[in-house]
Formats: sequence, structure tokens, C-alpha cells
Amino acid sequence: MNLLILLLWFAACADQDARHRRVSNVLTLGGAALALVYLLMNGSTWLGASMTEARWAVLWALLLTLPGYALKKLGAGDAKLLVTVALTSDQLHVLGTFVGAGFTSLMWLLLRQKIWPHLAQGVRNRYPQLAPEPSNKQPFVPFLFTGFLMTTLCLS
Repeated sequence: MNLLILLLWFAACADQDARHRRVSNVLTLGGAALALVYLLMNGSTWLGASMTEARWAVLWALLLTLPGYALKKLGAGDAKLLVTVALTSDQLHVLGTFVGAGFTSLMWLLLRQKIWPHLAQGVRNRYPQLAPEPSNKQPFVPFLFTGFLMTTLCLS
């Protein structure tokens, strides 16, 4: 049940980022606050990792996102979201999510010119930020979500 709630939250964040190229603080900081309260009350993350494991996961999340944020390649929402993932899971989920996001983002960049015209009009209208037109910044949370899904399936 905890995984389902985490997936629904992550999907809401991915949808918002794909539509508007930003994720609200209500989702990111709210999710982080709930995850932190759960961690402190139970001594484990939502997915059952120890508090020590959560600390390492948060450290990895910060090491992976802060340089990208400083270089303006990642948004603050991306960093806050990955820290929230760390507070709810473990190191493997954080690393797998980030690596999977990099892989799926690269695949999208390489294939979007061919895929975009074949998507349903409703999808193209709902997610204009993913269109193949050149952009300074592509939404990253949908790819983090995909990376998290792939990681969760591999670890199950």
C-alpha cells in the first residue's frame, strides 16, 4: 500500500512537471515532510529501509542533484523530489531512479522527433513541454518517475 501511495504521488509530480515544467512545493516539500515524519516515528522508510539507509539515500540524492541544480541543468523541484524519494526508500531506489531517468531522458531526446507525431492528440495537448521543438529546459520529473518504476520492478 505504501508503494502505491508513493507511485500516485510521484505520478502527480511527473504530470505537473510535464505540463508546466515545474512541481509545486506543496507536492515536493509536503511529500518530504510526510516522509520525514514517518521515518522519525517508525525508524524506517515507507518502503522499509532503516534510518541509516535513508541517511545514505539522502546524501546520494543531494550529491546527484545539487551539482545539476548549481549548473542550472536541474530545477529545485527535481532535487527536492529526489530527496523525498530518498526519505521514502533507500540508496538503490535513489541511484536506480537517477540512472533510469538519465537513460529514459536520453532515449526521449533521441527518439522524440519520431515518436511525437504518433502520440494521440490529447497526449500532445496535455504535455506540450515534451514536444520535440528545441527547448532550454526539458521536464525531468517524468523521467525520474520512469526511472523509479524501472528500479522498483527490478528490485521486486
